[in-house]
Amino acid sequence: MTARSFSGTAHAADRGRVAVPVPFDPDEAWGVKSRHHVTGTVNRARFRGVIETPDHRIVLTAAWLRDNALAPGDHVEVELSPEGPQRADLADDLAAALDADPAAAAFFDSLAQFYRRAYLRWIDGAARRPELRAARIAEVAGLLAAGVKQRPKT
Repeated sequence: MTARSFSGTAHAADRGRVAVPVPFDPDEAWGVKSRHHVTGTVNRARFRGVIETPDHRIVLTAAWLRDNALAPGDHVEVELSPEGPQRADLADDLAAALDADPAAAAFFDSLAQFYRRAYLRWIDGAARRPELRAARIAEVAGLLAAGVKQRPKT
């Protein structure tokens, strides 16, 4: 997934926040998802967040603004890329399971990287036991299809 860079102007948002319009459609750039979790920089300061829909903007919170001088009307240089493992990065067996279940795939795409990586670590923990790996992939696909963010502790 390719990083996208752009320039823009910061605008005032509610609750003392600042918004930066994203001049491209993230669905076209990175594939259709219900939420686009992104990471990158705003004026060379690290940023993690979500591209808000439907107006395609990132919102910089008061906490981020406290550490980074930025005000409405300021010029910004932004670089964004999708955060965390993406479906294109997945092993073939897991990608096939998600492709077979659109609900599971859509929910996986909407998860923050923390949850995606937790599922992937659990599956990869069975790397030396193919039958266990296949069972874990099937379990994860079922959990994702049911909208479960995190695998229940057993």
